[in-house]
Amino acid sequence: MPPQDTDKEEIPRWYRWQGDQLILNCKIQPRGGKDAFGEQLGDQIKLRISAPPVDGKANAHLIRFLASEFAVPQQNISIIRGESSKQKQISISKPGRLPDLADLKPAAR
Repeated sequence: MPPQDTDKEEIPRWYRWQGDQLILNCKIQPRGGKDAFGEQLGDQIKLRISAPPVDGKANAHLIRFLASEFAVPQQNISIIRGESSKQKQISISKPGRLPDLADLKPAAR
């Protein structure tokens, strides 16, 4: 058996690029204090937002937060899965900026 390279970095599974869209797998913590990216949780990234999970306020606030972080209009962000769940899959179309939370650059082609 060939030796395994233990120096290789594990590729984060909480995001992927699909063309010019960044797809994020998130676990949302509403009423989480300050709006911020949290730790990686396996194949998800934790996002803390200050809004309560009432009447869609958390989703609207999440979209505003992500629009600001990725420098895109709010209409470029959509919740693909998990509209009424803490577990969400989110699409960000044509991000204008990538936050310094991980290496989010698309793979070289």
